[in-house]
Amino acid sequence: MAKVIEIPYKPRNWANLLHDSRKRWNVLVLHRRAGKTTAVLNHLQRDALLKPNTKYAYIAPTYKQAKLIAWDIIKFYSRNIPSVKYNEAELKVIYPNKSVIYLFGSESVDSLRGIALWGCGLDENSQQPSNLFSEVISKCLADNRGYCIWLGTPKGKNKFYKTYDNAVNHPEDWLSVFRTIEDTIKMEEGEIVKNLELSYKDDLKLVTQGEMTQEELEQEWFCSFEAAIKGAYYAREISELRKGRFKPIPYDPILKVYTVWDLGVGQQLAIGFYQKSGSETKMIDCWVGNNNDGIIAGIRACQNKPYIYGGHFAPHDINAREETTGKTRIATAKELNFIFEQIPKISVDDGINRGKLLMAKMWADSNNCSDWLDAVSQYRQEWDDIRGCFKNTPYHDWTSHYADIHRYASLVEDKFVNNDNIEQLNYQPEWEDNSDYKS
Repeated sequence: MAKVIEIPYKPRNWANLLHDSRKRWNVLVLHRRAGKTTAVLNHLQRDALLKPNTKYAYIAPTYKQAKLIAWDIIKFYSRNIPSVKYNEAELKVIYPNKSVIYLFGSESVDSLRGIALWGCGLDENSQQPSNLFSEVISKCLADNRGYCIWLGTPKGKNKFYKTYDNAVNHPEDWLSVFRTIEDTIKMEEGEIVKNLELSYKDDLKLVTQGEMTQEELEQEWFCSFEAAIKGAYYAREISELRKGRFKPIPYDPILKVYTVWDLGVGQQLAIGFYQKSGSETKMIDCWVGNNNDGIIAGIRACQNKPYIYGGHFAPHDINAREETTGKTRIATAKELNFIFEQIPKISVDDGINRGKLLMAKMWADSNNCSDWLDAVSQYRQEWDDIRGCFKNTPYHDWTSHYADIHRYASLVEDKFVNNDNIEQLNYQPEWEDNSDYKS
């Protein structure tokens, strides 16, 4: 008789919807402390045990979060499995049937490329790069037609919101689960649920006492996508932009295009494309690097677009020398007939204030700049845990490069000029006066 291995996991009612799902795509929008990380890790582990020689990935926003939170959970729920092995250095669990679960952070997207996966969980997906699934994970799952689980608590209307909205509108292909604290109180049971109900009531009191905002309560307990992200720099301006100035904006071939760069390597290299008509500044496109893309890849991307350029702007590190060539970036660009103008250097705080003024009046193309707006909406102040307040500096993560584009653009917007038309399409010829001519 085969030995039964008991896993100390009792799924909540909502989690059974996931465990019973046979769909490739699954989106879980759940309130804080709903048990989503535990459920997804156990879902991955179940499949790893049932299918020998398979690989699965759990991806948190950062490697630190994966190690502090998910690593202890997966070790707890796998501890009864004979001969299971843990690789602390690489954060991976190796099962006796040679299946593996990896834990990653999404800040190192390129390290995930090339791994063949049978299943994946993207935890707190609202805080992860918007191209994580489309460019990387979907390809990791391709060979085996593996499944993906997006999970998290909302943080504004970003890519996670769009993924959930898509799931709701395509139930034939997607599983979508949405649960608020009130759903948990009504549909679940147990001591933890009772404690959650009491904690929720305590938070209601904290709102009336001014220790917590109504927006924070709605976001964390009621999964509100409308609540502004705490500490977000451009929350109010983006809310107004979405109301009427974020829409399809076609490229106008009569107007010059200006590029603004945030220099880096791979996804740290970002370019914004702008046109200006009268007093209106329009962001018509955005490009972000892949893998180890550098300045040459960015230049090629610009040259491959159908735009006629009026100028290119980059920050002061355009003068930095590249280790591989020993040349400055500006010199490398010049060899490719690509001339940069350096962006004035001012403090980040002053640049953000300028950025707010530009955001309040600019337009952005909803087709090409959606990822940019999702990222900038999450660009926020860094929180100081020790002092219990926000620092006067931005939190540096994957959103920073998109936000830097905007900050730099606000400093050179006045140079997006179109004094001379690119081409005069309608004109009247000036005929030579020849009054002596006779037919």
